[in-house]
Amino acid sequence: MRDLTAYLRGLTLPRIVLWCYLVWYLVTAGLYFDPAPLLWLTSAGLSLVVGFALILSVVCAPQATPLDRWQMFRLFLIPFCVSSFSALVKDRGFVLIFSPRAAETGLAVGLCAAFLLLVTIMRRLAASRLA
Repeated sequence: MRDLTAYLRGLTLPRIVLWCYLVWYLVTAGLYFDPAPLLWLTSAGLSLVVGFALILSVVCAPQATPLDRWQMFRLFLIPFCVSSFSALVKDRGFVLIFSPRAAETGLAVGLCAAFLLLVTIMRRLAASRLA
């Protein structure tokens, strides 16, 4: 638990944004889940192709820094989430990433806000212990 608390306190803004993206994806995938294997296999295939391309573009850059396991994982996870999100919401009235149902969008926004609140609380608790 202490590691999780330290992790949350140390999150940078870009990582917080990535976590909010994941929360949004999980809410949408949960609400619109489709068990069709072809959808998930296609998303996995696209994830492999795009993930390897992203790794090549990062590793072959002039001032490339070595990637850690989590960075590599994200380079495959993000294309998977994008392709499956697109397939799950196709023809369902979404505008960009927003559900046509306000309650669903509200749920995603609310959970992202709850995550932000959790990070803020962890940081303030840590700051009060140091003071």
